[in-house]
Amino acid sequence: MAVGIFMFLGACSGENGHEGATSPVATAPVPVEKPARIGLIVPLSGPHAAIGQRMRDAARLALPENQTPPMDVFDSAQPEGPAHAAQQALAAGDKIVLGPLTAGDTQAVASVLQPVSVPELAFTSDVAQAKPGVWVMGLTPEQQVRRLVDAARLDGRKRFAAFLPDTALGHSMGEGLTLACQEAGLETPQIAFHSSDPNDITQKMAQLSHHPSAGGAGAAQVSPGAESGPSAVDPLNDGDEIGASAGKSEHTEQPTGGASEVAPPPFDALLLGDTGLDLARVIDALRTNQLLVPQVRILGPMLWRSFDAKLGDLRGAWYVAFDEKQRSGYVQSYQNAYQQKPSPVADFAYDAAALAGALIRQNKLDVATLTQREGYLGVNGLFHLRPDGRMTRALGIYQIAPGGGSQLIVPASRDLASASSQPAGSVVPGQQAAATSSGAVQAKAVQAPSTAASDVAVWSPSRHAAVRSDALSTP
Repeated sequence: MAVGIFMFLGACSGENGHEGATSPVATAPVPVEKPARIGLIVPLSGPHAAIGQRMRDAARLALPENQTPPMDVFDSAQPEGPAHAAQQALAAGDKIVLGPLTAGDTQAVASVLQPVSVPELAFTSDVAQAKPGVWVMGLTPEQQVRRLVDAARLDGRKRFAAFLPDTALGHSMGEGLTLACQEAGLETPQIAFHSSDPNDITQKMAQLSHHPSAGGAGAAQVSPGAESGPSAVDPLNDGDEIGASAGKSEHTEQPTGGASEVAPPPFDALLLGDTGLDLARVIDALRTNQLLVPQVRILGPMLWRSFDAKLGDLRGAWYVAFDEKQRSGYVQSYQNAYQQKPSPVADFAYDAAALAGALIRQNKLDVATLTQREGYLGVNGLFHLRPDGRMTRALGIYQIAPGGGSQLIVPASRDLASASSQPAGSVVPGQQAAATSSGAVQAKAVQAPSTAASDVAVWSPSRHAAVRSDALSTP
């Protein structure tokens, strides 16, 4: 009764002049959104643990544990498998996942992340894994071939061919050449695949050189399925050396008989993909068919970098590679932190972690910013994440010198603006970028003056000591 009387009096008091008085209303607490986190999935156990640990270390260099955003690390080789690691990342609140390493693991992780629209920056080099929302960060044969085609086109080359090993690498390079020529509006390249048999190499080189309809013509075949081992290419692997029979021979002139007796080949640029003893045999076949001439530009993969001192017979040939001077600041920072040099595969982990961290700090973690047309300047130069999951890299072009060795003729941090083998609607990243200094990795978004894109930083280790963790832009 007392409570009832009190409520009655209270109501009456409102009617007697206290019109603004209202009963207290309980309000729901405002939910506090947790800061976005980053997930890293790499092999920390099993046969590829050493690679995974170096990639984790590189990612930690870009995202130190005492800075934001936080990064969760998961073992893709755990007994439950990589898909379980992806589920753990989602449970931890990770808004973007870096990794894993192999093509098979990438597919498993994507099956978990794709339904919930969580982006994945995978370290595989299998371009077949690329799709919207899954970016292939590894150095792919397609990226290398595309860069070579762009450079060769500026050199005046219009008719492309390829003489490639009948391997997964060879077929991937062939597919890349066909796609690059198609996008550039060039004729379909003539492509021949060969075995390691010397007679097969000799015969198919002769067919390709003088009778294009007789062997290996047309589009490249489908690449074999994903491998079980690491699919991110280590371009500086010192274990793959050319055979002794491909030593520094100074004699590259045409055989006796005169060039007038041999019809010119139906191509002015020839892509090769061999290493080791097979490359030595290919060089012999090139010499026999009088293809070691300026009229034919020989093009090769990044694998040549580790033994170009032995490629004097291919003087004037081009291959793609990263610019070691541009990478030197990052390498020094890694050595200072871990007392060893980083594996080239670890570079991809650094770039992915740095990019993800910068976007989260600026609250711009979305597909539109990830794929911005200007691209980003990372450890090894400019890279652009395409909407289809593929990546374009502004690789450097090296030329084989007489007697062996090479020199950089187009730096990795520049791009061939007039070469347009990009799909419609895309822009080659870094047309306005200056070459980075050898002492530091600049690593930031590069913008054309006409664009309105925001300046998103991909931070380098040289700046960690000088920049506060809560900074939001690049000076």
